[in-house]
Amino acid sequence: MASNDGQKNADLAEIHESLDVTADRCPMTFVRTRLRLDRMAAGQVLEVRFAGREPAENLPRSARELGHDVLALEIDESEAFRGRMVVRKN
Repeated sequence: MASNDGQKNADLAEIHESLDVTADRCPMTFVRTRLRLDRMAAGQVLEVRFAGREPAENLPRSARELGHDVLALEIDESEAFRGRMVVRKN
């Protein structure tokens, strides 16, 4: 499983909400993620579970483009290419 350098921060951060978009395909993975982030207060942390290479690339990039902090990105490249992103809303 690959992870970014922010993993330690994500383990220390309180996760306020979780979202499972493993059954969705792009662009709905990001649409659902953005809608959830829009409802959250600044500083809150969202955990997003996803499946597939496209969301693995697009979700963190899009979150950063919107000004949010990606605290962790974990990807299991075996089987269904499942992953987890932890993002703090700014």
